[in-house]
Amino acid sequence: MNPQEIKEFLKSIKHTDIEEMEYRSGNDSLYFKKSEIEHVSTPIASVGEVVEDRKSQEKDFIVPIKSTMVGTFAISPGTDKPSFVKEDDNIVIDQKIGQIEAMKIIKDVKAKVNGKIVKVLVSDGQTIEYGQELFLVDTSASSL
Repeated sequence: MNPQEIKEFLKSIKHTDIEEMEYRSGNDSLYFKKSEIEHVSTPIASVGEVVEDRKSQEKDFIVPIKSTMVGTFAISPGTDKPSFVKEDDNIVIDQKIGQIEAMKIIKDVKAKVNGKIVKVLVSDGQTIEYGQELFLVDTSASSL
């Protein structure tokens, strides 16, 4: 299906009682939940994100938390203090999960999603770049 066909299809089912659907054709598949589609405010070109291989759907729940600045990453407020978070910890939006220090200014790294820390991708004291992935979070665990 091309993007225009997907757009027309989504319009046609908008006012039906269909809640969830999967369409497969060769190596391509389209999976959606109606509640997710009704909240899409981006152009239909982003429907390409919805079109995916079934295997990668499980990965959709894993989202990165990225650095918003360049600096030195700290997983705890001090060497003798416990870590803000560790792998398998549940987090909530706006929870402090780390710090970045640059030019003696410390900025908190806060969670942008609810979920469970799957992987800490950087180490304490590591120099990080803008946009670098710091954590991987399983958002499917946000209902815990």
